[in-house]
Amino acid sequence: MSKTYTLNVAGLVRELPICKVNDNMDIAAFVMFSDVELTVACAKALLEKCPEFDVIVTAEAKGIPLAYEMSRQSGKKYIPARKGVKLYMQQPVVVEDESITTSGKQTLVIDKVDLDYLNGKRVLIVDDVISTGGSLHALEKLVEQSTGTVVARAAVLAEGDAADRKDIVFLEKLPLFFH
Repeated sequence: MSKTYTLNVAGLVRELPICKVNDNMDIAAFVMFSDVELTVACAKALLEKCPEFDVIVTAEAKGIPLAYEMSRQSGKKYIPARKGVKLYMQQPVVVEDESITTSGKQTLVIDKVDLDYLNGKRVLIVDDVISTGGSLHALEKLVEQSTGTVVARAAVLAEGDAADRKDIVFLEKLPLFFH
């Protein structure tokens, strides 16, 4: 039987499987995909904590369900930064980041037409979990390619030391498991 971590978030309880990252650390795997009840509840709770914004930016892929639902509930557009250049992109803008859940460097891409949409807008950066902040940093670098202003960085969970950050909005802390 595998170990789990009991998470209480947005009025819901979920059992998260504990997964090995390396020989020294495990994480509780938080996956919103296909959990519509959780996605809807977390989006509502996060929107209540976030400042006014005009557009949401998120990283592909795990942040998309949350950003979509926050967009649906708020009526504001969301723009996903893709993991690679897509055929439809006329002028892709590329940055790289590192994530605790992705081995090696990760590429994030937004087409210039979407960056132009950010011009003069208040941007809310959204992700499912903030841990090292690598994805946030990459998204901020993309937003900096516009005249948009990041008004907040929001996530359902802040993992490990991220829970001590004062520059993010989150619903619950998620511990790291060291051994």
